[in-house]
Amino acid sequence: MGHMQHFSAGWVSPVLAYAMACVGSALGLRCTVRALAADGRSRRNWLLTASIAIGSGIWTMHFIAMLGFGVTGSPIRYEILLTVLSLLIAMVVVGAGVFTVGYGAARVRSLLLGGLGTGVGVAAMHYLGMAAMRLHGHVRFDPGLVALSVVIAAGAATAALWAALNVRGAIGAALASLVMGLAVSSMHYTGMSAVRIELTPSRAPLDGVTPMEFIFPLAVAIGSFLFLTVAFVALSPTARERAESASAESFREAELPASS
Repeated sequence: MGHMQHFSAGWVSPVLAYAMACVGSALGLRCTVRALAADGRSRRNWLLTASIAIGSGIWTMHFIAMLGFGVTGSPIRYEILLTVLSLLIAMVVVGAGVFTVGYGAARVRSLLLGGLGTGVGVAAMHYLGMAAMRLHGHVRFDPGLVALSVVIAAGAATAALWAALNVRGAIGAALASLVMGLAVSSMHYTGMSAVRIELTPSRAPLDGVTPMEFIFPLAVAIGSFLFLTVAFVALSPTARERAESASAESFREAELPASS
């Protein structure tokens, strides 16, 4: 049995991972709220942005946390194809959840289905990311803890979506993203506590890349994209603000001929 360390990089990896999960969630939930105020192509684009933001936020969180993961007695490598696939799966499955919320007619049902979809997306990404891991030995999972991690993810994702849609203003948005960030992080560490590793010591080279060669640069790129997009979305006017400025404009235009 391999002895595992989850925090070999100290407190930096869990704190940074949680921050990334919150940033991705903040952006995704904000876009979901914007989508509900829009329609047509605009709604679809907001929902697509939400899916990409939450999906890539979850992925970045997972792999930043994994930078602190080590096993005594074996190096760890990651297979590139499965790692990239886990990123795409996160976006697609979370997307299904987000679109359910965006287009669902029955509010409560679409919220529950959306939360379930998003939670399953988090879990699917996590376990696919784990399947990309290569070491000298076998990785097994405790089924009870795996099930618990999926329940945590779905429950907290539903709570976050509910908060984003029902609690108005900046406080509601911040609260929802903190809940969602906590959901992703607690799901991750519950999922990691389900891991059992049986080592088969070997000197053979492992397939794949080290986290620093591939995952770290990708996480930095996605992180930067998320931060920039958060700033853009936060600064761009909402549909209501646009409507208000348009009505103020038309009101001024109506007044101008009268005063001349």
